[in-house]
Amino acid sequence: MPIRKLFIANRGEIAVRIIRAARNMKIRTVLGASQADIGSLAASMADEVVLLGPPPAAKSYLDRTCIIEAIRNSGADAVHPGYGFLSENADFAATVEKIGVTFVGPRHETIARMGDKAAARSEAIAAGVPVVPGSEGTVSGLAAARAVAERIGFPLLLKAAAGGGGRGIHIANSADELDALIPRVETEAFAAFGDRSFYLERYLAQARHIEVQVLGDGETIVHLHERECSLQRRRQKLWEEGPAVSLPAAVREALCASAGALAGRVGYRGAGTIEYLYHATSEAFYFIEMNTRIQVEHPVTEAITGVDLVEAQLRIAGGEKLWLRQDEITPAGHAIEIRINAEDPDRDFMPSPGTVSSLVLPDGARFDTLLFPGCKIVPFYDSLIGKLIVHAADRVSALSALRTALNQLEINGIATNVDLFRRLLTAADIQSGDIHTLWLETWIRANAVEGTVSTTQGS
Repeated sequence: MPIRKLFIANRGEIAVRIIRAARNMKIRTVLGASQADIGSLAASMADEVVLLGPPPAAKSYLDRTCIIEAIRNSGADAVHPGYGFLSENADFAATVEKIGVTFVGPRHETIARMGDKAAARSEAIAAGVPVVPGSEGTVSGLAAARAVAERIGFPLLLKAAAGGGGRGIHIANSADELDALIPRVETEAFAAFGDRSFYLERYLAQARHIEVQVLGDGETIVHLHERECSLQRRRQKLWEEGPAVSLPAAVREALCASAGALAGRVGYRGAGTIEYLYHATSEAFYFIEMNTRIQVEHPVTEAITGVDLVEAQLRIAGGEKLWLRQDEITPAGHAIEIRINAEDPDRDFMPSPGTVSSLVLPDGARFDTLLFPGCKIVPFYDSLIGKLIVHAADRVSALSALRTALNQLEINGIATNVDLFRRLLTAADIQSGDIHTLWLETWIRANAVEGTVSTTQGS
């Protein structure tokens, strides 16, 4: 049955995005909000607001018992989990289904198979997709971790199995670092996802991060082409674009076909993303994980394909069969998204909570945000406050449009990373697209005011 009333189990700009899509579809919305978010933009837009609990995420957005009770009482017939928090929690999805409410996303069995990063590796191997050398499943204890390290060597990536968004990921360059990082990764993973499990992968230096958007109804699968996500700081993406830069046609075709095949193997339903590392020199790519949810960077794909991915999620969750054919999805032009964070690059990217005194939005660009004049940026959650998206006929024109939009954007009252992006646009490598996953870290070190910015890997 089509969705009539939607419970949103998330916050910030993604909650705003979901509410706007639901409005366009004439779906009523109920927002679950913490005490810190009662006065948020999303709360002002939703048809109803339900208080989940105190500001800390563990007592509100990660409290499954509280959220399930709120869903029951709301009368909603569907739940959209957004991204982060419980969006890739198979137990949460199963409980939602058990109380007779539709989970907007994959079946809980699929989340268990693919949302868990270690299990997803096993599925990729079974599907014949190349993977980065690593542990076979999750790792438990120092002895098991050391055995993996002896087999595949250093440097190693420790990765939260239930994770996403760059959280719970660290690099170990030696056995001593591995021993020290394991409890840290477990603690971070539990705080962010309620799950301490992790796995290990060989760390590949100077690789590019490329991902493929997929969409399915459980039977039919299509891909919506790829995005370049190589500009990252501390494993967090800051700049995404599509199509990927200077990607050979044969590699692009193989990547997208690989993603479609893997999603088809698990009978994927909804929107998802399959992520790869790519070595330009060898033209080899390796599966690293699947995100069984909408991505922060989904507007890039929406811009180049014209497909509203949140609307697509809601239509599929409402029982529609996939209405798109692969040969109908042709990317047009070039899109770039940058993530605007409430943080101060000149103070080691310290979070910058406070009150937004004034806001000037750019003309001719999309700005997905939680901001409004007078809104309070609270210190309890991720620092992401908005996403600036431009779309033009080609990459050169998109870079020019981004420069114009950044020059028009004004966010006053808090520190942001807007000026960092203005400076980035002057870099020759950005103009040429000659980037990799450590490029931004290196550029920040080389261009920082001495003594003000520290970008130690893995911190």
